[in-house]
Amino acid sequence: MPTSAKMVAAIGLGALGWIASEVFRPLMPPDTNFGIFNEVNVVLGLLCGWFVAGTRLGRGYAEGFSAGLTGGGAMVFWALFLQSFNEMLRRALDNRYDGVVEGLTAVVELGVEYGTYMLNGPLIGLLLAGSVIVGVVGEWVSHRWS
Repeated sequence: MPTSAKMVAAIGLGALGWIASEVFRPLMPPDTNFGIFNEVNVVLGLLCGWFVAGTRLGRGYAEGFSAGLTGGGAMVFWALFLQSFNEMLRRALDNRYDGVVEGLTAVVELGVEYGTYMLNGPLIGLLLAGSVIVGVVGEWVSHRWS
């Protein structure tokens, strides 16, 4: 059921996805082709805000705090997975893999590689603080406008 808290969480995590994408870009090698990187992460933020964080709001501020962190964590997980899977598909079209298992293994390896690029203090701080703010604001909205 649509609620204002779900909408606020979705918009908040979508915005966080865009901002975090912009902070992440300089951390990657200079020749990286990002394509629709930001747009994909915004959609992931919207979905995680609505379905992950938004469904856990309305139960108190401690739960809102953790709902924001859960939504932010889910957004990072799915972003790493989708971006790694996309890169694996690009490489598979160049015939770099001999089979399906090698391609699936590459998804995990690429996810770990991209995750190491994310080990950056300002980016981690942004994701943690932004997720908590989204959760607390979403909880506040759930108490004001049900």
